[in-house]
Amino acid sequence: MSLEWSSAGRDWVFPSPSFIRSASHSSVSTQYPRRFFSKQRQSRPYSVNPPSPPTSTIRNDFNRSGIRRRVKFPISNEKPEPLHGLSKDHPPDKVSVEKQLIEFSIRWRISVLMLAIIFSLLLLLRNIHLQSQVNQLQSEILNLNHRLGASNKLDALDIMSSPAQDGDPCPSGRFKRNVALFFLLTLLFIPLLIFKYIDYVSKSRVSENTSEEVSLNKRLAYRVDVFLSVHPYAKPLVLLVATLLLIFLGGLALFGVTTEDLAHCLWLSWTYVADSGNHASSEGIGPRLVAVSISFGGMLIFAMMLGLVSDTISEKFDSLRKGKSEVVEQNHTLILGWSDKLGSLLNQLSIANESLGGGTVVVMAERDKEEMELDIAKMEFDFKGTSVICRSGSPLILADLKKVSVSKARAIIVLAEDGNADQSDARALRTVLSLTGVKEGLRGHIVVELSDLDNEVLVKLVGGDLVETVVAHDVIGRLMIQCARQPGLAQIWEDILGFENCEFYIKRWPQLDGMLFEDVLISFPDAIPCGIKVASLGGRIILNPDDSYILQEGDEVLVIAEDDDTYAPASLPMVWRGSLPKDFVYPRSPERILFCGWRRDMEDMIMVLEASLSPNSELWMFNDVLEKEREKKLTDGGLDINRLVNISLVNREGNAVIRRHLESLPLESFDSILILADESVEDSAIQADSRSLATLLLIRDIQARRLPYEAMVGPAHGGSFSKGSWIGQMKQASDRSVIISEILDPRTKNLLSMSKISDYVLSNELVSMALAMVAEDRQINDVLEELFAEEGNEMHIRQADLYLFEGEELSFYEIMLRARQRRDIMIGYRLTNAERAVINPPAKNDRRRWSLKDVFVVIAEKE
Repeated sequence: MSLEWSSAGRDWVFPSPSFIRSASHSSVSTQYPRRFFSKQRQSRPYSVNPPSPPTSTIRNDFNRSGIRRRVKFPISNEKPEPLHGLSKDHPPDKVSVEKQLIEFSIRWRISVLMLAIIFSLLLLLRNIHLQSQVNQLQSEILNLNHRLGASNKLDALDIMSSPAQDGDPCPSGRFKRNVALFFLLTLLFIPLLIFKYIDYVSKSRVSENTSEEVSLNKRLAYRVDVFLSVHPYAKPLVLLVATLLLIFLGGLALFGVTTEDLAHCLWLSWTYVADSGNHASSEGIGPRLVAVSISFGGMLIFAMMLGLVSDTISEKFDSLRKGKSEVVEQNHTLILGWSDKLGSLLNQLSIANESLGGGTVVVMAERDKEEMELDIAKMEFDFKGTSVICRSGSPLILADLKKVSVSKARAIIVLAEDGNADQSDARALRTVLSLTGVKEGLRGHIVVELSDLDNEVLVKLVGGDLVETVVAHDVIGRLMIQCARQPGLAQIWEDILGFENCEFYIKRWPQLDGMLFEDVLISFPDAIPCGIKVASLGGRIILNPDDSYILQEGDEVLVIAEDDDTYAPASLPMVWRGSLPKDFVYPRSPERILFCGWRRDMEDMIMVLEASLSPNSELWMFNDVLEKEREKKLTDGGLDINRLVNISLVNREGNAVIRRHLESLPLESFDSILILADESVEDSAIQADSRSLATLLLIRDIQARRLPYEAMVGPAHGGSFSKGSWIGQMKQASDRSVIISEILDPRTKNLLSMSKISDYVLSNELVSMALAMVAEDRQINDVLEELFAEEGNEMHIRQADLYLFEGEELSFYEIMLRARQRRDIMIGYRLTNAERAVINPPAKNDRRRWSLKDVFVVIAEKE
């Protein structure tokens, strides 16, 4: 191995040859070691023993009698070879390598020393224990000698001369116990060696390859962490292995320091682990130390076991509290999402399941389970035996859908979120995609609440035949227009859509095959037929069919009844048809309508009014949206203002809750006023209702002050307030014009129903009723779509003079047949002094006297 020296060279100083020869035979030479001086230190490695320089290069700087010589070695151009295990790019550090070797040797020696100490300690304890047993036996022998000597039965000297006995007289037993101690020490020492080896390998790899970022011990720790985290039973398994290992090692230790057999020692070790107080009966230093060690390990193991059990129980209760457990149900109703309509929806589903003894409704939303249960408890509904189960989760995650048994639900309701309509419908679309991706398939159908009519086509395209849509905003807008033109219609819709009174049912009756629809009308004493589900047309529902239609095999009858098990066909009664009193003439006079507030479906409501109002009608729009912005919104919604023929738009800007802004309007001249839940506050039901209620009171007060006062004696119609009171004046104004208020919170209707100064539309509750009805029977959605569509049949309130004469005595069946002459299906009536209409009246064949002030509720084609 060559040396690399600097250009300056190195000066080596040696003793003179004569001095070396003279000192080689004496110890004085050790006092003069070889020294060298360097002018320039280099960090490169070099050999400890340099090669001998040639004699030609030696220069004598001293005379021959001098003691020292200065020699100069030539410069070598050869590069030193790298040490083994070190790369050329990273020059080795000799000091660090030697330091690592020294540290490793020191650790090895310490480990061996510790092993020797532990082994010696155990042997010492073993010998001490055996010596104590020998002493105990000798004392017992002495006692026996004294007793036998006293009785003259045995010579004490003979007994004393017998060989001393120890605790383990069998040499093979002592060998086994020594082997057990050695095996125990080996087992205890093996993990230490493994850890030392891993640490040494990690450090050597880091020194050899600096590009390796993760050491071996870190990777092993990571693998252990992954094993404990991924496998659910890893922690109990590790705890069990540790317990068994402690029992086994403790049993070996006891076997080595006592005279008991191995099985008994293992049993003692288990008792020390299970109960730390059992080691108190141990005798001897060795058994007591081993027993204390086992008991200490047992306390640690049982502490970890208690912590593990406590964590498991806490996680289970936390999972139950947060709604993470799986719902094991079948034929349940699943509701996905949370909104203000949930309370009314749960109430309607509970009423629908009452006849079945109750059902199960599962609600899953991205909220905390405890919060949902608390909000549902605040609703104070009587669920009539129906169980409501809440779970936290996202309907966009298949694992959460599986958690609520989505594949076994008989109906799935997707609620629209409060807020932006487009975002709500986009989320509903993603939810439908998630539902269609369930591998097990869906047993029931999907009912989706949408906020915008334009998104209905896309949702049906994605969901296919599984999806039924209910466009809430569009339905409420059309319903408000119908109720504004026909006062009292909102209460009728509330009765029909809800499950508390009468609702739609579809059922097949084979005994009606071959019968005319005219005869089917009077075949049900407890129901009113209003349509046919034609089997030959693929199950299409025909509402208000011709009287000459003959029921075919497979056809089903659509009726309005109190429940699906409360009606059945009976024998045909004898009914006198009679004749109509006069020809029906549709009143087509111009109307003036006021919209207070702005809805996002304003263009759809204008189109409905355009189709239903007579020419020269006016629509006033009063809100705080700028006029130019209104036109832009209407145009973006698809409305061409220039193509309106029957109505003309009048725009007024202002705030509907400021009195001076309302006083600028001719409020006394409007035929009907619609107070809409403004788009700016529709996210908050309470705020929207407060705004609508304030607008209603201001409008009624202004109308009462402008209209001429009509004094009346006695109580006011429909209430206990006199006409001279403030409420009485408002009621007088309500007789002149109709006001329809859109109410979101059902609690607000109590204020309106008590005052009787306005009609109202419970938008959220009506939508909830429609969702519940479609969830129970998806076929009803076709009926509701036709009743709320622009074409086809709709609900009407007709005057009595269209069907009978003043004071005429007729049965309800007879009036039904007279209504068929106008192609109307009569479903109920409202008497003059009654506050509510009667739908599907009982005793239809009983005669009674009618008044021309009575009104009848019919299903007829749109005017």
